[in-house]
Amino acid sequence: MIRVLALILLFAATGSAVLAYGDSADLARARNAVAQVFAAPGAGKDTNHRFAPRPMVARTAEVPRGNGGEFALKAKINGIAAPMLIDTGATWVVLTWETAKAAGLPLEMLNYDVEVETANGKTRAARLTLDRLTIGKLTERSVPALVVPRGSMKINLLGMSFLDRLESWEVRADRLMLRGYP
Repeated sequence: MIRVLALILLFAATGSAVLAYGDSADLARARNAVAQVFAAPGAGKDTNHRFAPRPMVARTAEVPRGNGGEFALKAKINGIAAPMLIDTGATWVVLTWETAKAAGLPLEMLNYDVEVETANGKTRAARLTLDRLTIGKLTERSVPALVVPRGSMKINLLGMSFLDRLESWEVRADRLMLRGYP
């Protein structure tokens, strides 16, 4: 009886995840985590078992320090490669107008009503939400971000609206370690 209830709970949790996320990688991780909780000892050895636990991919990224002391990286915004500079002093992820255009963001619908101060001085930015922001094996969805007008900045900033979503981040020697939640 308990096993039947556990299976019903497993299916309900998986169904809820499908409705909530709709992303196959997230669903696979959720399914594996739930399956590990309910797996009988030795169940993982049966490769034909439908719910056999599979190893989880580590959600980490390592960023080397640049010659100028900065941490620069290549991210993917909605699947488009974009150079970014890690800025723990930036509240938001901030994109240049050019990067936002390349990523297919709806620039014509944006309202530039947020005052920001950049290295080039004060300007206004527009709020939006990125569908996906990926760094190495880390992918976050629905990331709040800002876009600045054309020519206001030369580089995209990876700010706290992304970093706060991680389990941890730390600098060790000349490497920035980013760790996402499993």
